[in-house]
Amino acid sequence: MSVQAYQKAAARAETPRDLEYRLFGQVTRALISASEAGAGDVSERMDALDWNRRLWSVLANDCASEGNQLPKQLRANIISLSLWVNRHTSAIMRNEAEFGPLIDVNKMMMQGLGPRAEAPPAAA
Repeated sequence: MSVQAYQKAAARAETPRDLEYRLFGQVTRALISASEAGAGDVSERMDALDWNRRLWSVLANDCASEGNQLPKQLRANIISLSLWVNRHTSAIMRNEAEFGPLIDVNKMMMQGLGPRAEAPPAAA
């Protein structure tokens, strides 16, 4: 099977939730790598921070749209988190904050998006 055929099959089988989980994983790995690179590797740090900021911006814009099916309170919470991510990212760029809180928030989002354990069958 060619790589392209595999990618097409994987894309069809992936739910939007799976896609978001995978994207958060990629962005979070980039943030972890950037945080370990140190202040001298400005390019890696800025690229990871920009990618994370763009991800959160897309989420906020989606949550602000009328067609979004999520509950209003959850949408509001995601928009609030996006605003916080933007402010914290700016603080990191000014060397006034650390990567850790951004990484933690992304990991929490991944936990919420991750595969759900099936509930055990109810006792009869």
